[in-house]
Amino acid sequence: SHPEKGLFDSDEILQLKLNGQLKELLNDRESQDPRYFPFHLSFVNEQGTEITIPVDLKARGHFRRMKANCSHPPLLIKFPGSGEQATTVFRDQHKLKLVMPCAGEEYIVREWLVYKLYNLITPRSFKARLVKIQLTDERNKKPVNPVYGILLEDEAHMASRNQATVVETKLRPQQTATGNFLTMSVFQFMIGNTDWSVEYLQNIKLMSLQSGGAPVPVAYDFDHAGLVGAPYAQPAEELQ
Repeated sequence: SHPEKGLFDSDEILQLKLNGQLKELLNDRESQDPRYFPFHLSFVNEQGTEITIPVDLKARGHFRRMKANCSHPPLLIKFPGSGEQATTVFRDQHKLKLVMPCAGEEYIVREWLVYKLYNLITPRSFKARLVKIQLTDERNKKPVNPVYGILLEDEAHMASRNQATVVETKLRPQQTATGNFLTMSVFQFMIGNTDWSVEYLQNIKLMSLQSGGAPVPVAYDFDHAGLVGAPYAQPAEELQ
């Protein structure tokens, strides 16, 4: 039998169900150290069979995690790493970031398109998968309207795909690989995004290539970009 496609090998919208301690998860978003809550993730595989995987979810992020800013917090999904998962599109996944709608679903779709644009320009970028998520609380089966979300490629997988490893060292922009830094910078200019910094690792990951040389900067988190047009997004004040 042939394994299913990888999670990021298709642009088809993946339909997901997440059922668990939803109320507790959403109430925990204001905590300084959000904790994991048990959920069940369900989806239909390529053969038309519904698969259910036990997962743990917690709120993550900064601006978008706060209830005053966003309708849904970004989430982190932790997978068991074995069992039913091993033969599905989630077979190689351990932890995945799930971007949830903040000020409306249209901005989620636009942000996903920005990731796809970045993929066209350089493979040194995060892959993204658009999903439609049905969230339910295990103690309240009342259906809730499904919402769009984005699953983001794990940073270690992104680095491995580029024959590299992720590094956490803070560097000045001049210390990164010049060509990659300029490509990333012009892309940020093109989409109208000022919410990033190499020096402070703000919405930037650094990769150290196995072939050597200066680290490569990789951008992510584009909801403040002008191309996305979220109502809360503003240019950085420091840039006047």
